[in-house]
Amino acid sequence: MTTVNMHEAKSQLSRLVDAATRGEVITIAKAGVPVAQLIRVGAPSMPKRIGFLVGQARIPDNFDSVASEEIADLFEDKTR
Repeated sequence: MTTVNMHEAKSQLSRLVDAATRGEVITIAKAGVPVAQLIRVGAPSMPKRIGFLVGQARIPDNFDSVASEEIADLFEDKTR
């Protein structure tokens, strides 16, 4: 994926459209912040993966302490 600033996008639009036609995704940034994407028409959309398991799993309250002794033993050198 290529990222270009707004000025470059305006001055190189034809080249960027050619790249998008070949399947490249062009991200356009304004002041360093991504604001738009240039993609080929008909390109398959990428599914959004964040949060796709919401409500399907539960993390226990004691997650950080589960098997803490066993995990600590794995990092300690028991040969000394």
